[in-house]
Amino acid sequence: MVSTQSLKTTRSEEIFAAAQTLMPGGVNSPVRAFKSVGGQPIVFDRVKGAYIWDVDGNQYIDYVGTWGPAICGHAHPEVIQALAAALEKGTSFGAPCELENVLADMVINAVPSIEMVRFVNSGTEACMAVLRLMRAFTGRDKVVKFEGCYHGHADMFLVKAGSGVATLGLPDSPGVPKSATSQTLTAPFNDLEAVKALFAENPQEIAGVILEPTVGNAGFIPPDPGFLEGLREITQEDGALLVFDEVMTGFRLAYGGAQEKFKVTPDLTTLGKIIGGGLPVGAYGGRRDIMETVAPAGPMYQAGTLSGNPLAMTAGIKTLELLQRPGTYDQLEKMTQKLIGGLLEAARENGHTVCGGNISGMFGMFFAAGPVHNYEDAKKSDLNKFSRYHRGMLEQGVYLAPSQFEAGFTSLAHTEADIEKTLAAARTVLADL
Repeated sequence: MVSTQSLKTTRSEEIFAAAQTLMPGGVNSPVRAFKSVGGQPIVFDRVKGAYIWDVDGNQYIDYVGTWGPAICGHAHPEVIQALAAALEKGTSFGAPCELENVLADMVINAVPSIEMVRFVNSGTEACMAVLRLMRAFTGRDKVVKFEGCYHGHADMFLVKAGSGVATLGLPDSPGVPKSATSQTLTAPFNDLEAVKALFAENPQEIAGVILEPTVGNAGFIPPDPGFLEGLREITQEDGALLVFDEVMTGFRLAYGGAQEKFKVTPDLTTLGKIIGGGLPVGAYGGRRDIMETVAPAGPMYQAGTLSGNPLAMTAGIKTLELLQRPGTYDQLEKMTQKLIGGLLEAARENGHTVCGGNISGMFGMFFAAGPVHNYEDAKKSDLNKFSRYHRGMLEQGVYLAPSQFEAGFTSLAHTEADIEKTLAAARTVLADL
């Protein structure tokens, strides 16, 4: 573990300086740039289990987990072994392969809402497709999303979005025409009355409601009791569809995702991250009658050269097999609860106002009094304090998401010793904030 005095990042700085001449902002995804926390990002060299090493040789305990997929730990030996065997057969087919059937069957058996599934290449792509599907199936154009929920960077979703848009304080993105978002309605998360008002103002015009059932892209924000149930009732009464974006929560909050955890079944679901075992993947699925609208079974067109890629299917299959082992989710809950409980306690003992919590292996802490019910509440956080906290933890050898508005993730590879080291680091950092 590196100490505050020994963290050297010379090589990272050199590589990032060069990257800024080659790529916009030096990165291929905005939140990686550390703009909201200051300083420069560390450049990774390798990952294994619960740890990452940068190009300067520093080791960190990782609570980002490549933004969620590494639920079994980085480079799990059984996943790597399966991928090595799959590589011998080729990296891409562009044609049907049996692995697609295997993973599809596993997803359908796990996720309550899914009777048929279509694999794509990213969560953004899955959400783009499911929006088109909502409209095609219902014959309606308007869609409700929630402030601070992020469903990828497609034009129609960049309205009061979370994730990097929230982190960087960007307005609705330049380049998005008003016509692209004119049919996108927004409401605060956890506000049923606002949703009811939108449906009253737009009767029989709303194709569906899409949301992160537990928000991770505005920080960790769970649903209030009755919120998801209320959305299910509202959409059913109006003939609209309910869509859970479980790209982040799928196979993380429970094996069957947030819908299993909260016992609310949507009409459609988007997935990603974990189902690819760390390789690029996405999926959308739902009721058979809705999914049969998708080409070639139906008229709604969506396609992809690398969809169902054999390497992604292989890594996903092995990851889901690992997650089915007894005690998996009990372990995630135990370790994550110990982590977030210890972080909150350390912060409060040092005079900081904080709130937070976890569900299974997903957690978050706000430098705010709370409770945080929605994005407006999250924005009350002390972002300057979070920035100093983030930098201090990095110098202590703990890698956290470089944004107050991102959830954190644990994995099955995190040990009691990792948690204790993390809490010791937090106590040191929080005492100096």
